[in-house]
Amino acid sequence: MSIRIYNTLTQKKEVFKPIEEGKVKMYVCGPTVYNYIHIGNARPAIVFDTVRRYLEFRGYEVKYVSNFTDVDDRIIKAANENNEDVFSLADRFIRAYFEDIAALGCLKAAHHPRVTENMDIIIHFIKGLIDKDFAYESDGDVYFRTKKFQEYGKLSHQSIDDLRLGARIEVGEKKQDPLDFALWKAAKPGEVYWESPWGKGRPGWHIECSAMAREYLGDTIDIHAGGQDLTFPHHENEIAQSESLTGKPFANYWMHNGYINIDNEKMSKSLGNFVLVHDIITQHDPNVLRFFMLSVHYRHPINYSEELLNNAKSALERLQTSYQNLKHRLEASTNLVEDDQKWLDQIANFHNQFIEEMDDDFNTANAISVLFEVSKLANYYLMEKNTSPVVIRKFLETFEQFFNVLGLELTKDQLLDEEIEQLITKRNEARKNRDFHTADQIRDQLKEMNIVLEDTPQGTRWKRS
Repeated sequence: MSIRIYNTLTQKKEVFKPIEEGKVKMYVCGPTVYNYIHIGNARPAIVFDTVRRYLEFRGYEVKYVSNFTDVDDRIIKAANENNEDVFSLADRFIRAYFEDIAALGCLKAAHHPRVTENMDIIIHFIKGLIDKDFAYESDGDVYFRTKKFQEYGKLSHQSIDDLRLGARIEVGEKKQDPLDFALWKAAKPGEVYWESPWGKGRPGWHIECSAMAREYLGDTIDIHAGGQDLTFPHHENEIAQSESLTGKPFANYWMHNGYINIDNEKMSKSLGNFVLVHDIITQHDPNVLRFFMLSVHYRHPINYSEELLNNAKSALERLQTSYQNLKHRLEASTNLVEDDQKWLDQIANFHNQFIEEMDDDFNTANAISVLFEVSKLANYYLMEKNTSPVVIRKFLETFEQFFNVLGLELTKDQLLDEEIEQLITKRNEARKNRDFHTADQIRDQLKEMNIVLEDTPQGTRWKRS
């Protein structure tokens, strides 16, 4: 079986063939750190973390790089509004980013390069483009000669003539052509700046990823990924810059995740439906948010609402409960059963189906459907009078393997037996003291953890639902 990836560049699925056998070089555009990340930022973080996990599951060694834009107009504006230094503001939100994505189950990249720490390589990259006449200096600014790169528009599948018709030169810009874009911006009074051959200034947005991807991964990388909104102009401009300098393909596979809507409306600040991950995970298990994101194919748009997130919570809990029930039955299963192989073969079929779905452009939505089939089979198996530890361990191993690939947690918020008994004892004491409010609270707490209580003349019994 081979992994197939939908390549935005060719607009079709292609068999994945890395440059170096067994190794993958992957670059994912990271956030501009002027605020907490919103769920639009969370989706590519989750999606491409899952892609990375699956590639590693399939035996590849993945070198994963994701950058931080830690200086730009929005950061400068936010720092001025907060009366805060640009660098301290960026540091603060980089720390917040790591906290949020860790909560979402995302692994750290091999490198998280920052613009401010890679200024020399960015300046060197720009000088190389000027030397090749792909860029020019204009009164302290440096612009890329877009029309000189004849394949401009190949990623977004637009002709350069059509793009030129819709382009215009902003007041104060000193371009030779409306489509030319900034590689270096002269510093305005009071702005943070770096010294360069063209005077004091800072990089344009697009150049940073070209320079840092090349620095950390080489001239040509296997996979370049990001949100659909980055296809044009950001990724289009990256291709133009990188391929003009090196004369080589910048990336062999381009992956883009779909947009997020909020209650069936496009997320935007102007609509007031801008949702921060920092806020969501104070009210919801971040594991649920990740599960929700993966329940839709990454290239499709996804609609976020409280109702849909609660539905995802219930679905995830059903899988976690199935896993927990298997663990409890394992303790009581001591004998081999004659029809073990029949069950093991069915589990193996599901394992193959999971790989087949993930091989098909990382279809996590269908992979999760396979996981529910495993859960259904496991629940059916637990109805058997005699159960085998061999079969139960294979079920558990399958759950653990699939959940690990998807970056999900199986046992989060699961109570241990002794913790349940302690809560029941506390509830009984509250009832004895006629503190029914506390007793009801404990019952509700246990119910949320899928623990069902039954009060009998012989005492309170409990079971996992």
